[in-house]
Amino acid sequence: MATTTKVYIVYYSLYGHVDTMAREVHRGAAAVEGVEATLWQVPETLSDRILEKTKAPSRPDDVPDIRPEQLPEADGIIFGFPSRFGMMPSQLKAFFDASSGLWASQALAGKPAGVFWSTGFYGGGQELSALTTITQLAHHGMLFVPLGYTFGTGMFEMDEVKGGSAYGAGTFAGDGSRQPTELELQQAFYQGKYIAEIARKLKN
Repeated sequence: MATTTKVYIVYYSLYGHVDTMAREVHRGAAAVEGVEATLWQVPETLSDRILEKTKAPSRPDDVPDIRPEQLPEADGIIFGFPSRFGMMPSQLKAFFDASSGLWASQALAGKPAGVFWSTGFYGGGQELSALTTITQLAHHGMLFVPLGYTFGTGMFEMDEVKGGSAYGAGTFAGDGSRQPTELELQQAFYQGKYIAEIARKLKN
């Protein structure tokens, strides 16, 4: 008898763009039969004073924080984050830095993992953000699951601005006012479903 496959969507979002994407990734993963998908946030490292100065909105109160030691409970994990100078932000890096115990025991080895992200513009790291995240996954022995070009014609869109790549789903924030488009959200949904299906196959 097939058992429930747990997929965690673990993300950090400062201004809400990644939160919007994460919820769509979650919807996609939850759409797969036999999959239990859960949204998690990595802990904030900025002080309330700095958050106030940056005019960051309040963090969603319906998504709990996660500790690194909870990751082994998942059968698959999808990480989301806004890019900082072409790489993951310090909040997510601090989270990975705190996972040394999991690295020592290789508790995450063999688990499928994917990434999605937000950047300000084209040169902000739409692919570099994913590539530099792979180093974290590799040291944990996780199985990086890229989208490739399985999203179909949506990967070749040229008539509108669209984030994402063969590495995962993505969006552009611009000056902060731009929100994920319908096509970007469709790719996020697809990514959640795609990785959840792979996690389920590996579990069962």
